[in-house]
Amino acid sequence: MPVIEFKCPNCGSGMLFDGKTGKLACPGCGRMDEIEAMPDPLDGRELTKPETEPEYHCTSCGGVIEADGLTTATTCSFCGAAVVLGDRLAGERKPALVIPFRIGKDEAAAAFKKWCRNGRLTPAGFMTADRIKSITGVYVPFWLYDLDNRIEVQAHATKVRSYVRGDYQITETEHYELYRRIRLDYERVPVDAAEKMSDRLMDLLEPYPYEQLKGFRSPYLAGFHADQYSYTDQELVPRVKEKIAPYIDSYINSTVGGYTTVQITGKQVNTDVQHAHYALIPVWMVQYDYDKLEHTFAMNGQTGKVVGKPPISAAKVAAWFGGVAAASFVLLKTAAWLMGGGFW
Repeated sequence: MPVIEFKCPNCGSGMLFDGKTGKLACPGCGRMDEIEAMPDPLDGRELTKPETEPEYHCTSCGGVIEADGLTTATTCSFCGAAVVLGDRLAGERKPALVIPFRIGKDEAAAAFKKWCRNGRLTPAGFMTADRIKSITGVYVPFWLYDLDNRIEVQAHATKVRSYVRGDYQITETEHYELYRRIRLDYERVPVDAAEKMSDRLMDLLEPYPYEQLKGFRSPYLAGFHADQYSYTDQELVPRVKEKIAPYIDSYINSTVGGYTTVQITGKQVNTDVQHAHYALIPVWMVQYDYDKLEHTFAMNGQTGKVVGKPPISAAKVAAWFGGVAAASFVLLKTAAWLMGGGFW
């Protein structure tokens, strides 16, 4: 069955994943099912990706399901039924892990509005208006990398000591050639694998609560949008290496302390990917209209952290700088008065 719907055994309504309870919930009769205890429709099915893209039909109303080539879960645009495209979750395209949503849509909208009100330099109209164009719960595909890094570092360091002997100021400089051999292992370094998602936004949403990771089961997708990965784990290896580079440099610097100067003369970093876990991460994507422009924000579906770039009020910025300048002027006058200056 390429199209999967989770029908309530009691009343036949479409069941949805409820982040607050962590269960599959029926909005019709209130039935709650433990996802880990229920059979997954994907279990035991040898689903293969078709040679040509099929036309998917909603099993509730028969309407054609609108889905691009990467969509694995969505809702029917005609009747609103939550559907999972099972044949797109087969074989290597099946995620290994998932962090389920904890924050619901209404809670996400309220949290976003609260976040907007905290913007001290955003326009008043942006903070008070309700211009949410859309808010969509998306399971974003990620690769979580386990990395083994073997590092060799060469550096030239100095220790400088100055002292007075008689009438002379003496400076002694000792030179050292340093060598460090380091092994650093990183586990589950996240890199988003969706072309349509901003890498910058996804990075800013970290940290992702790995203690909430669960083995993937398709009912977690019910009621949300989900996509397959756009890039394989091999294609994103350069990106994960770039991501860990600052942490490696920071660790190297921590091993060469105690010197006056340190100059790195050579560095070799060999990174081996021990494993790449295919995981789905919950994100609320918010489209917000203001001043004839659309602003995009993202919210971590587990922690509620919001990231994005709100508009800036030029008037508020000017007032803020004016207030800082006035405060600085008062401080200068006070200091001058205390020292007997002539400001008064």
